[in-house]
Amino acid sequence: MKKFTVVIIFILFVVLQSMATHQRAAEITYKHLYDLTYEFTVTMYTKTSSQADDDRNFMPVKWGDGSTGELERIYFKPIQGVSNISLNIYKGNHTFPGAARYVVSVEDPNRNFGVLNIPNSVNVPMFVETEILINPFIGYNSSVELLNPPIDQGCVGKTFIHNPAAYDTDGDSLSYKLVVCKGAGGYDIPGYSFPIATDYFRIDSITGDIIWETPPLQGEYNVAFTIEEWRFGVKISSVRRDMQINIVACDHDPPEIHTIDDTCVVANTTLQFEVTGIDPDGSNVTLEGYGGPFELSQSWATFDAGSGDDTVTGIFKWNTICNHVRLEPYTVVFKARDNGIPVNLVNFKSVFIKVIAPAPENLTASPLGTGIDLSWEKSPCDNAIGYRIYRRSGNSGWEPGYCETGLPGYTGFRLIEEINDINIVTFRDDNDGDGLVHGIDYCYRVVAFFYDQAESYASNEACAYLKRDVPIITHVSNDSLDLEAGRVYVDWSKPIELDTIQFPGPYKYLLYRNDGIIWDGDGELIATFNDLNDTIYLDSDVNLNENDGPFSYKIEFENLISAIGSSQKASSVFIRTEPTDHEVKLIWTPQVPWENEYSVIYRKDPGSSDYDSVGTTNYGFYRDQDLENYQEYCYYIKTIGHYSLPGLVDPIINYSQLTCETPIDNVPPCKPELSVYTDCEEISNELGMYLPYDSCSYDAVKYFIYYVPPGAENALLIDSVDYIHNDTTYFLHDNIEAVVGCYYVTARDSVGNISERSSSICVGYEECPVYELPNVFTPNGDDKNPLFVPMGSRSGNPKANVSRVDMTIMNRWGKVMFTTNDPEINWDGRNQNNNQECVNGVYYYVCNVYIITLKGESMITLKGSVTILR
Repeated sequence: MKKFTVVIIFILFVVLQSMATHQRAAEITYKHLYDLTYEFTVTMYTKTSSQADDDRNFMPVKWGDGSTGELERIYFKPIQGVSNISLNIYKGNHTFPGAARYVVSVEDPNRNFGVLNIPNSVNVPMFVETEILINPFIGYNSSVELLNPPIDQGCVGKTFIHNPAAYDTDGDSLSYKLVVCKGAGGYDIPGYSFPIATDYFRIDSITGDIIWETPPLQGEYNVAFTIEEWRFGVKISSVRRDMQINIVACDHDPPEIHTIDDTCVVANTTLQFEVTGIDPDGSNVTLEGYGGPFELSQSWATFDAGSGDDTVTGIFKWNTICNHVRLEPYTVVFKARDNGIPVNLVNFKSVFIKVIAPAPENLTASPLGTGIDLSWEKSPCDNAIGYRIYRRSGNSGWEPGYCETGLPGYTGFRLIEEINDINIVTFRDDNDGDGLVHGIDYCYRVVAFFYDQAESYASNEACAYLKRDVPIITHVSNDSLDLEAGRVYVDWSKPIELDTIQFPGPYKYLLYRNDGIIWDGDGELIATFNDLNDTIYLDSDVNLNENDGPFSYKIEFENLISAIGSSQKASSVFIRTEPTDHEVKLIWTPQVPWENEYSVIYRKDPGSSDYDSVGTTNYGFYRDQDLENYQEYCYYIKTIGHYSLPGLVDPIINYSQLTCETPIDNVPPCKPELSVYTDCEEISNELGMYLPYDSCSYDAVKYFIYYVPPGAENALLIDSVDYIHNDTTYFLHDNIEAVVGCYYVTARDSVGNISERSSSICVGYEECPVYELPNVFTPNGDDKNPLFVPMGSRSGNPKANVSRVDMTIMNRWGKVMFTTNDPEINWDGRNQNNNQECVNGVYYYVCNVYIITLKGESMITLKGSVTILR
């Protein structure tokens, strides 16, 4: 009777277990409905032969806001053409309490028996979760939809590929990564491992392809990955798919897919291309397509394909419209499935398709006064939200490349205005009211942009320049005929497109000077010219070589009636110098209306009477290196530039003042590298220090060593040691109460420059053995374990990290046998009161241990027993 009962219980256990083990794959997705309310979908793939799902019409869910609920099952059927897998879909709504980040999760027992990479899988529940960020500043979001079900199988020794065909309705950026499968409570499953592979098992973070190259063993495996959504650089959602892969033995190969690579299409045009699937083993091939273009509500894509013999070709066709324009490309995943036995093998090909808005058309540029008026045709895409206007000097000759939107930085165009209204198709460029520069050929392009920052192709390039009806200044220079004198040479081009009807002569120029580049009013009038051809002036009233900054000039132009206009302001080239170790840094930033292309640097060496060219640069900065310290070097700069408008002097050459400087050693050694070795037995710390780079250590002479004692806030300078060139210098810090403390060092060079301090290295109490007490000792005269001492005493000194103890040892009746404050204890098993040997047996102790930590002294209490054996 007992045996019969045992058999019945065993059978019931097996039946119940089989009924509860069914989960193969799952994921949670969601869709925003309104305000803080979302619709959630839990999709589960279960074992058809299990009875566990028959009555599971509701699925418990944790909402991540402290509340729980249930989702109702709305679909439950076996998947056609797939062995032993049923599809379960649960749906329901939830309203969150406010803006925050939530993690929605589902835990459902249990996974099926025999998953090779999950220990005891039959008792491990399925756990999936989805993260949702509700942030009104970023906008509401719906999660990705996973369009390709996780039902693909593989063969031993054959490449396995799975792609979830993730589609994001909001057009957010997606990334993929493998994660560890989770079990009970949402914790990583203990002992879980990714499937073993002959080469690799990984996921493509961009396409989402899971590639297993290749499975070496038959069996069932579970893997998990997350799909993360990013918007404006912020992660706003993640969906976890946990899926099962069944690997069997077979000898056929997966099919092949041939089609185009990533591509672009202009909105309101049609994209069409062929996709061909080929089975190398000659079985029938079926082609399918997944992805965002097939899920659109307007003008969705079609894929005319099906199954055939060993080769089948389908046609992808998409009549795009402006509503399809977005920053991120659409992903189309093509799937080829063979008709092999015992399992069908699959292959995937992802094609990224970017839908680009057409360029704004017929951009024109017309000069008027001191500005240029732009106009263009309205973008054909009404869902664009505005235009960006770009400008550069001179024609670029650039045309957008394939899939190249907006205005790349390398084109030289600079954004000057953003119009947030698609219906405004004009703009006046007058340099924010300051007027444009005469002599510059201004070139423009316009780009339409969208809510998600997608941009259209750039418009045609339109160029214009202001009428040359005012003077155009070309030179503010140290007089090249006599640089030593420091006189300022000022030159300008006369007006040649003046409206003499509107502004009749006679005419005159008024030349103004300002000390510095910032003008206070009109500056000082220094000369008047009554001849239009009189365009040169040598200002001898100032000396560039003696002034502490640049001079600036402008030319007013007027007739007898009124002012006609003015040139732009232009400053002289002024060099600022910064001396340093074997080097002089030169900086110059002239404020001029023309474009300086490059500069030539001239230097006069100590003892020389001539200046020689020592370098050129395209920037207003130059480092003159390898100089002798404490020797004087003199410099001047020649700048070479031009206006982009033809007909003006070209090149435009200007000279700076003469200036002299003396390099000095003001560069400290580089930051030292520090290491610390702790000797717990000797209670000492040995410091090793070195300088990592020869370039900043050639004149180092000494290290300074700083120490922060336990519990202290400020560092103490404890010593200094000589620097050893190209080697490590050592210092032994001994005769200390404990090894605990922090160290850093600095280095000093021969003239007293001090380096940045090294990284601080701290020695904590844990560097030496912890304070532990044994449970037995043998004071029997054989010198083996004769004393009751801390266990660490055999491998170090307990005083290395312990300042003192309060040790009390008692017999079983509570009578005190021994007390000490010595961290080494050293009890010889005698009664401290009468020096008689204590009898064999168990003794009890209470020991307050005062540990030296970086924050100071800290007490712990040890209680236990020790046995005396003789």
